[in-house]
Amino acid sequence: MMEISKFKTGFVTLIGRPNVGKSTLMNHLIGQKIAITSNKPQTTRNRIMTVYTDDEAQMIFLDTPGIHDTKNKLGEYMTKVAKSTLEEVDLILWLVEPSTYIGEVEKSIIEELKKSKKPIILVINKIDTVSPESLQKFEDAYTREMDFAKVVRVAALKGQNVDGVLATIKEFLPYGPALYDEDTITDQPERQIVAEIIREKALRLLQDEVPHGIAVTIETMRMREKETPKPKKKRHQHPPKKSALEKQMAEDMEDLPDGPVVFSLDDMNAEEEAYDPNGIMDIEATVICERDSHKGIVIGKGGAMLKRIGSAARKDIEELVGCQVNLQLFVKVRRDWRDDTQQMKNFGYNPKDFK
Repeated sequence: MMEISKFKTGFVTLIGRPNVGKSTLMNHLIGQKIAITSNKPQTTRNRIMTVYTDDEAQMIFLDTPGIHDTKNKLGEYMTKVAKSTLEEVDLILWLVEPSTYIGEVEKSIIEELKKSKKPIILVINKIDTVSPESLQKFEDAYTREMDFAKVVRVAALKGQNVDGVLATIKEFLPYGPALYDEDTITDQPERQIVAEIIREKALRLLQDEVPHGIAVTIETMRMREKETPKPKKKRHQHPPKKSALEKQMAEDMEDLPDGPVVFSLDDMNAEEEAYDPNGIMDIEATVICERDSHKGIVIGKGGAMLKRIGSAARKDIEELVGCQVNLQLFVKVRRDWRDDTQQMKNFGYNPKDFK
């Protein structure tokens, strides 16, 4: 670790319109998937904090929902979350896509940014989709609108020039000690990350009109207690005779190292049986949708869609929690919950959290 006097620490926010790649970039910056991603707008609904620490600096990233025209109370909440973050950070990253067209959403973001006194870095994402000549025209179009501390070009999905973004951020961070332990990755509770993983799979697999009205709640999440087999009642005083298999197992055990070993009738060892010493985690989650017709789409014919969502989610959840997962999904209808403040609060979107 470098000297404290040379160490830098600061808060960095990522803003931009929906589906511009903010969560994808943040995941690459910290080197781990925390924020969910999809090709659909409004994927991120809450502010997500992640932490990147190396020998020179600690960067606390705040990924925010995309700024967009609001159509319901949830949309208003998401825009409020994004805008409220601007004054809480030391540095602003504005992600944009390669286009010379500056629309109304971009103009509204520019107006908000002009009010800020913080350094603003323009990050041009998806540079792998256009020619270098077009990129320069696009950069010129934005730099005519306002002054930026710096402009960086990236392809977040491929991880191209992520190191360049990190180096640029370090230039503008203030000096100061680390605020979080170097092992800290995020402030998101594990249950919240699990819920978001399930919602991500729904976003990726379902039709366009359904995902915007979906929320996920975790009902239970706990490690399964290991059952101790009950001893059989003794019917006689003499020890029971051992079977041929038991005798062979006893002989084999003499040559085995200490530690948990599982035998099957096929004589497979623990590794071959995928024995999990960490046990099994049971998770029950509910997928919330707004219409009875949406419920049918989420479940699918014979439960096929819900099974696809659960299977895809379980793999990511097992990587997160480090053990086998038994995931059960349920589907409920809560009509027009995105326009119901109380229901929004129940699902983790409280407008009063952001003034």
